[in-house]
Amino acid sequence: QVELVESGGGLVQAGGSLRLSCAASGRTFSNHVMSWFRQAPGKEREFVAAISRSGGSTYYADSVKGRFTISRDNAKNTVYLQMNSLKPEDTAVYYCAAGVSRVSRLSSRSDEYPYWGQGTQVTVSS
Repeated sequence: QVELVESGGGLVQAGGSLRLSCAASGRTFSNHVMSWFRQAPGKEREFVAAISRSGGSTYYADSVKGRFTISRDNAKNTVYLQMNSLKPEDTAVYYCAAGVSRVSRLSSRSDEYPYWGQGTQVTVSS
């Protein structure tokens, strides 16, 4: 079982930056692929980024590639999402998610991540 708690959301102007953090409980953090998803009002939850268990591989949605960076610190049981050049269309609740233990696939499918945080709101004003 993995419990996830996101932080770092807030209100920022277009063109600004935010860094989201997701702290995980337990001693097996490094066994899990980690990801970020987001959900805007009235829209379906969408994939943002994923990172491998070691942190050596990453995978991004086209909409954030070149602007967002996912990273992790396995010693601190934490995954991060650095968001630069933010746009109003990035406004959403951002969720971190953990994959099944010891599965290495970097997936963009939400149903492949059984563990979810409660979400943190990111609002980008124009």
